[in-house]
Amino acid sequence: MSTNQTIIRYFIIKGISSDPQLQAPIFVLVLLIYLFILGGNIIIFLLICLDHHLHTPMYFFLANLSIVDISYSTIALHNILTFFITQNNRVSFLSYMMQIYIFGSLTGHELLILTAMSYDRYVAICKPLHYHMVMSGRTCSLMASACWSLGFLQIIPPFVILCSFTCYSSIEVNQFFCDFFPLLKNSCNDTSTLEMLFFIEGLFLFCLPPFVLTFVSYIFIVRAILKVPSAIGRRKAFYTCSSHLTIVILLYTTLATQYLTPNLGSTLDFKKLFALVNTTAVPMFNPLIYSLKNKSVKTALRRRILKLKMITYYFWF
Repeated sequence: MSTNQTIIRYFIIKGISSDPQLQAPIFVLVLLIYLFILGGNIIIFLLICLDHHLHTPMYFFLANLSIVDISYSTIALHNILTFFITQNNRVSFLSYMMQIYIFGSLTGHELLILTAMSYDRYVAICKPLHYHMVMSGRTCSLMASACWSLGFLQIIPPFVILCSFTCYSSIEVNQFFCDFFPLLKNSCNDTSTLEMLFFIEGLFLFCLPPFVLTFVSYIFIVRAILKVPSAIGRRKAFYTCSSHLTIVILLYTTLATQYLTPNLGSTLDFKKLFALVNTTAVPMFNPLIYSLKNKSVKTALRRRILKLKMITYYFWF
């Protein structure tokens, strides 16, 4: 559908697949994944808020990560669910731009909060005697505030330039959510400056520094683990670190493939697959890897379930 050199008032999101027979299965699958993401992260967030045993720096950052994952997946997946129910895959220009801004901000924040979490683990394992002094409540609050602020600020320069583009050759966007690069492909304007800005800012400000800091932290953590005398202790620590690193590598790989590779028409479907992994797998695995497999979290969950049973018994009997 083409509207050559016309000011656009809305866009049409093509979705994951244009095959009518696949719409219902895709809707059911995405709904189940979204409910799992929502349920898992809400449980983690509520446990951390309600259980004083989890009021520590590590779980403070986990609560922030849960908020990001809930918001991140909602922004990315709600269009798929809404389009199937309403049978209308139009998104207004203003709504599209706002979703780009929020999604880009949350992406930046997730990278930063994972970096803060890796630093927290580094201090806890490598400098345990100084942990409570280094990771004080004030320090954690400042780090979290900086992550949120930088996340919402880093997207502003490319976002402002993008908003100035009002002429597009097509209203169809080959993506299942309101994304940045598929929109640039349809723009009638010269996008080279914006793409270069996005590439430089994304690589050298919000991908490379967090990536390097995260992996340097884990290098020091692994070195400290190798000094643990117990083989069982080393195995458990390595298992935890490898799980965390798997999530980090998965996130950076999918983001790099989406946003740091050439924006060619033939690669858009390929990028869509990585976007699907990034917006479903990462928010789904985060509560499993970082929290629900954690002994302290499972103990807190059992305490809450027991307390809920006692309250229910009291009211019924």
